[in-house]
Amino acid sequence: MGRLAGKVAIITGAARGTGEETARRFAAEGASVVLADVLDALGESAAARIGGGAAVYRRLDVTREQDWAEVVAFAEARFGRLDVLVNNAAILHMAPIETTRLEDWHRVVEVNQTGPFLGIRAAIDPMRRAGGGSIVNIASLDAMVGLDRFGAYAATKWAMRGLTRCAALELGELGIRVNTVCPAGGSDEMAAPFRPPGVDPVAYVAGRAIPRRASLAEIAAMIVFLASDESSFCTGADFPVDGGATAGTVLAAKPKR
Repeated sequence: MGRLAGKVAIITGAARGTGEETARRFAAEGASVVLADVLDALGESAAARIGGGAAVYRRLDVTREQDWAEVVAFAEARFGRLDVLVNNAAILHMAPIETTRLEDWHRVVEVNQTGPFLGIRAAIDPMRRAGGGSIVNIASLDAMVGLDRFGAYAATKWAMRGLTRCAALELGELGIRVNTVCPAGGSDEMAAPFRPPGVDPVAYVAGRAIPRRASLAEIAAMIVFLASDESSFCTGADFPVDGGATAGTVLAAKPKR
């Protein structure tokens, strides 16, 4: 407890799933949190569940510069500073490249790639005033490997890794660290509507060293670490939370012991 005591954070996509769980963990560790999203009812409810005056919801369309300016100004006015930004908001479009429409491509890029860029840019001045900070960009396992039907989504998540490195190099002298979390799992709201009939999500993870999806708590724990001073010498890096998926594939089931 208290690993984030005194810190102020903005978490995007915080109305549900990974964002909500991360906001809850931040508050439990002593942070004040602005939960940002476009799902107003869910966001207000998530902030109310956290309670204690440590969490407040604000509407934020991550593709709008003005929204970013207003949310950052609100965080400073309400809590006095900004120390942490978690760029978690994202959308998914699953389709073969051949049938992906240009408007779908642009929509995914706007949220998943332009949104984090605008967030990083908006956070620089308040973090400079605070004497430094931590920016945590939430990518995906799909930012480290290829997967069919994920062309638009994966492209934006690979781009996030590149943006993270460039931002880390530019902002390190200001005491601002920038890292990427690459989870394989978490909430299933985005993927479930696109899953083809007959696909077994359990079978999909069977070849991993740890054959399951990451839990929300496991992903949030990594984000807490990167937001905290425990990771003070970590910047410009990828942190997979993937059960060994990027290590390779288990070809045969091991005998039970």
